[in-house]
Amino acid sequence: MPDGSTTSIPVSFDMVFPHGCYLVGEVEAVKDFDASTNGRADCTHDRRFRALVLLATFASLRWGEVSALRRGDLDLEAGTVRIRAAFVERSTGELVLGPPKSKAGRRAVGIPEGIIPALREHLATYVQNEPGALVFPGAKGGPLRRSGFNTRTRWVDVVKDMGMPGLHFHDLRHTGNMLAAESGAGLKDLMARMGHDNVRAAMIYQHAVRGADKVITDAINKQLQARDVADEMPAG
Repeated sequence: MPDGSTTSIPVSFDMVFPHGCYLVGEVEAVKDFDASTNGRADCTHDRRFRALVLLATFASLRWGEVSALRRGDLDLEAGTVRIRAAFVERSTGELVLGPPKSKAGRRAVGIPEGIIPALREHLATYVQNEPGALVFPGAKGGPLRRSGFNTRTRWVDVVKDMGMPGLHFHDLRHTGNMLAAESGAGLKDLMARMGHDNVRAAMIYQHAVRGADKVITDAINKQLQARDVADEMPAG
């Protein structure tokens, strides 16, 4: 990593992922974290939001997109989620349903197989059977507001307890974007998954991954150099 730092964040879910990354701002800092099922921390303190956190992270969804999802948007057999709309909260507090943030925002995104069981459980437990039912409704059945999510999940306290104070919901999307970039996907494929019209955002993640790889390479090289020095030292 640019500063050589590594941070461990245990998160409760069924599939163990090797690692993830998130960006604070636009690559001001990049940190590795281990997303594992050791039970040390539940990411939400409310199981009904567990699937929301996983889907936002590993499908790289914006808040407005994930909160607008309907049951019919999820095809768990095919392993895809369709993004067709997004909620926007105006300064007056009014929630407005409209198209995604950009033309490219209307898209279908592949869902990692490892989080499918959590999504199936969520649909069976918390979501009405109608195709138009909200996947992540608010307390009264209407749209879920971000403030309501933060309150019900105790988000600020949770991320602080996990050693990551200041972690924002949007950082989950950054995590997914970094994982997509680490896969070696091309620029157009990254743009399509992220829902971006321009190349700049996708290039940010590609450059961050390359920077991380340089740090890893340098660290390995230092280990090799240290080994060479040890081999050259006279015995006894």
